[in-house]
Amino acid sequence: MDQEPLLDVRDLYLSVQTHQGQAHILDGVSFSLRKGKVTCLVGESGCGKSVTSLTIMGLQHPIVKGKRTALTATGEILFQQQNLLDLTDQEMESLRGNQIAMVFQEPMTSLNPVLTIGEQLAEAVRTHHPELAESDIETKVLATLEKVQISGQGRLDEYPFQLSGGMRQRIMIAMALINEPQLLIADEPTTALDVTVQAQILTLMKDLQDAHQASILFITHDLGVVAEIADDVVVMYGGHVVESGPVEQVFRDPQHPYLIGLLNSIPRIGEKKSSLETIKGMVPPVTKMPQGCRFNTRCPFATGQCQQKPPRQDHQAGHSSHCWFTPLEKHFAIPNEPTCIAKEKIHA
Repeated sequence: MDQEPLLDVRDLYLSVQTHQGQAHILDGVSFSLRKGKVTCLVGESGCGKSVTSLTIMGLQHPIVKGKRTALTATGEILFQQQNLLDLTDQEMESLRGNQIAMVFQEPMTSLNPVLTIGEQLAEAVRTHHPELAESDIETKVLATLEKVQISGQGRLDEYPFQLSGGMRQRIMIAMALINEPQLLIADEPTTALDVTVQAQILTLMKDLQDAHQASILFITHDLGVVAEIADDVVVMYGGHVVESGPVEQVFRDPQHPYLIGLLNSIPRIGEKKSSLETIKGMVPPVTKMPQGCRFNTRCPFATGQCQQKPPRQDHQAGHSSHCWFTPLEKHFAIPNEPTCIAKEKIHA
């Protein structure tokens, strides 16, 4: 990983002031995204995947009762060596939808229901390229729709409610790609789709990434999707990165107990078990995160030392994890059965 990363997130904290004191929604998140590669951000619901992507986009301040919530982001989000946290709202607006674009999880709530598809796509171009003539904008819109396998000028006059879920997601991908961004963030874009359409969307995104050499940050909780499209994987738990590295290395030799638990919970073809393995408990609320390793209340290997924040431990080929006891075999009696599965078996 000696290539200079396109995106480098360093020690990112996102904090909110509560009645119980300051709570860290993100707790020192660090990872990088290589140019022209797909990095998957993975973890169960509530681990901080989506809020990480929103913070990168500068959208981490939701509106509650007409007011922006008091969230504070510290650390560095380096995009082309420029810290996005130092930019003004106007500077971020010039980047969003232009050099950095995002595909949200639910396209029906992301698209404007009272504007046609053509109007919304044209607006995405017009905002960042006001010098273009309307005829050139329409040509660009039609060409982009062709790239996401939507043809016919008649589609431009349709409204979001007239399209299927898979078609709406293609429109969102087209809108994100229309200005040829260098970084595309996709927040679980296939969650609400059936498996056939999901496979089509994944293939489409991978083909477009190969064609444009764009970098993709793909957010998901599905390890099968990770195995399908990722070059690198970043595993999050409780607002913190617990393991990261090239997907082949990480899946073949997982080091953190949380990732081992996730991999062991996947049913495998040919195996017969009375019940699936599970990770006990639930992710604690952000105001009640345990001290030290945030996984220690659910970890079967936790000891008193886990009350202290674990150091980063580097393994081979850019693979790193945050655990006091990695590799576990040096500290505990681990069963002889595999604690991980190969990439092709996950996909199967």
